[in-house]
Amino acid sequence: MSKMNYILPLALLVSGAATAATEATENPWYTGARLGGAHYSDFAENIWTPDNQDQNDLAGGIFLGYNYKPWLAVETGYTYLGEAQFGNNRSVEQQGIDLVGKFTWQATDSLDVFAKAGGFYYFADGKGEFNTSHDRGLIPTTGAGVEYFFNKNVSARLEYQYYHDIDLKDSGVDTSWNTHFYGVSLVYSWGAPAPITMTAMEPAVAEPQKTIDIEPLIIEIPFAFDSVKLAPKYIDQLKPIAQQLIKYPEAELIVIGHTDSTGPESYNQQLSERRAALVADYLATHFAIAKNRIKESGRGELAPKASNATKDGRALNRRVSVFTPGLTVVK
Repeated sequence: MSKMNYILPLALLVSGAATAATEATENPWYTGARLGGAHYSDFAENIWTPDNQDQNDLAGGIFLGYNYKPWLAVETGYTYLGEAQFGNNRSVEQQGIDLVGKFTWQATDSLDVFAKAGGFYYFADGKGEFNTSHDRGLIPTTGAGVEYFFNKNVSARLEYQYYHDIDLKDSGVDTSWNTHFYGVSLVYSWGAPAPITMTAMEPAVAEPQKTIDIEPLIIEIPFAFDSVKLAPKYIDQLKPIAQQLIKYPEAELIVIGHTDSTGPESYNQQLSERRAALVADYLATHFAIAKNRIKESGRGELAPKASNATKDGRALNRRVSVFTPGLTVVK
């Protein structure tokens, strides 16, 4: 097998790439070496396609890459794709420079699946019985593989890469072929920023806050039999509770409607809810208290405060309880 004849500076293909605004991964830079095999296929119909040919050879290369994002990297490198041997002492040899985008999907914490797509600037050499030929050019290349991370710095790849339609047209030779690389790679990643060391600070001692305890308030508004009207003489009783709600925005209001036991229970339940809604709406409308601070409900005849067997007891049970719980506030 002949020696490799062309090694170009990788910087020629990646100049300017690192100037883009990027979202770096933990170790943005990586480099590696790969080793495997190359298979030459689909030779054009011409004098370079005799019956006896060896279309397989060792292949390998080195590469350098930069992770712009966890899913996107730019990678360049030198790849030697071996030599195909033909009868009558004829052969073709191929090598070149890759520049590809690498697209990654993280399957697990340690395993990535990736695809590549880009270009390959190749150098092809042909040897005949009495002459040699040379050609070069840019062709598309694609690939795919998996990468396993042993730790944050070291990983290994199993990959395949396809090089499409390499030409050799020189000194009376006119042929073309495709090349398939398959192999393993060892990769080293680096460039993570140094960890930031946080200096523990003594917590500031806060001055004790001064608080005051607000006592709960409760009033009960009587209602006439089967009535859903708020009697004017009871409206003033709502003012102390409304003032407390206005003064302390943290306070909330509970409004519960009640009835006596006269009539069907289902009717009394609806009546108690209507009474509670009436008082809640009045407080919200006349004292500008937000409805989300008011919890209203009806208990029907289920919570009497006196016996329903007497007229006076039934009068006491027809009511709406208005209650604001006690609370502690910071001065």
